[in-house]
Amino acid sequence: MKERIYVCHTYYHVYVTFLKELKLPREKRGQATLVLSKLSNDFEDLKSRVERTGLFEEVIEFDEKREDFFPELAKWRAGKGNFLGNLWCRIQFTKRYARLEAPFVPVDFREYGDVYVYCDSDPIGYYLNQNRIPYHALEDGLNCLKNYDAARYDNRGHFPLKVFLSRTCNLIFVQNGYGKYCIDMEVNDISAIRYPCPRYIEEPRQKLVDRLTDEDKELILQAFIRDMDKLKAQIEESNKVGDKILILTDPLCTLEVRERIFRDIIDRYQSEGTIFIKPHPRDSLDYRRLFAEYPQFDATIPMEMLNFFPGLRFRKVVAVLTEVKAIHFADEVVRLGEDFMDKYEDPFIHRQNEQI
Repeated sequence: MKERIYVCHTYYHVYVTFLKELKLPREKRGQATLVLSKLSNDFEDLKSRVERTGLFEEVIEFDEKREDFFPELAKWRAGKGNFLGNLWCRIQFTKRYARLEAPFVPVDFREYGDVYVYCDSDPIGYYLNQNRIPYHALEDGLNCLKNYDAARYDNRGHFPLKVFLSRTCNLIFVQNGYGKYCIDMEVNDISAIRYPCPRYIEEPRQKLVDRLTDEDKELILQAFIRDMDKLKAQIEESNKVGDKILILTDPLCTLEVRERIFRDIIDRYQSEGTIFIKPHPRDSLDYRRLFAEYPQFDATIPMEMLNFFPGLRFRKVVAVLTEVKAIHFADEVVRLGEDFMDKYEDPFIHRQNEQI
C-alpha cells in the first residue's frame, strides 16, 4: 500500500500540497504521489521542477476530461423538464460519466492509503464515488465556500433529498463533503461558511505557512519560480520606485469586459502609486500585450508566495473577487467585491450564495 496521493487542478492546489507535506516529519516526506490534472490549467514544466525538489515520490500528469468531451453525455445532462425525469437523467449521467472517465485515470487510487482531491466537483469526484474509493476533499481556493457554496448553489431545490441520494445512496453526486465516499473536507475557516457541512474539518492555511523554515520556503520557490534571477531583479527594480499598487486579476466575464474592468481599476488607483499587475493563473487575457506599460509578475506564481520575499512591499493590493487575507506584503489590501462587479455583469452571475 502506497502512502498518499494528491489530485491538483491549479497552482494554488500544488502550493497547499507543499504546505501539507512540509508539515510532516522529515522521515515521512518523499512518499506521496502528486497528480497534476490538465483539466483547467496548463502547468507547463511544473512537473519537472517539482520532481527536482525530491519532496514527492512521483509526479503524474492526468488528462482529465470534461463532460463535453463525451458527446453521449449531452442527452443525460439536458434532463426531461420535470423533477423525476431530471433526477433519472442525473442518475444516468453520474454513472456514465464515471465510466467514460475511467480510461483516462492514470493511477489505481485503491493502492493508496490516503487520497486527497481538490475540487471534487470535477470529473475525479464522480469517478471516485462511483468506484467506491474513499477520499479526503480539500477546499478549492482560500475561503472559497464563503463566497460561493457550489454544492448548495448547484443543487438548489430539494437540496436535502439530493444530499440523501448522494451521501446515502450514491445514486447522484454532490460535491464538497456530500459524496458518499468523501471522508471529510478540509477548509481554511469553518466560521466563514454560512452553511457548514458536518464533514468539514478546519486546517488554517496560515498555520501551515507559519511552520515553514527558510529551507522549506526555498524548496517551494525552487518548484514554483521559473526564473528566480528575473524575479529578484524585478523586485529590486520595484524597490526603486515610491508607492506601489499591485492589481490582482481574476478570470471574470468575457475577455472584452475583463479588459475594461482592469483598465477602470488602474484608472482608479494609478494616482496612488506605480501600478504592478499579477495575472491570475487561469486568466487568458493577454496582459503582456494589452497592458505592456505596466510591470507584471509571472501568472503561475501563487500570490501568497510573494510573502516569502521580505524586501517586497506594496502600499496597496487590489483584487476584485480574489480572497486577500493571506497577503502580508502590503500595507493595505482591498477586495472590491460583488458591489463592484454589479456594474459589469448581471449580479445573478456572481452573487451565487444569495440564490441558495
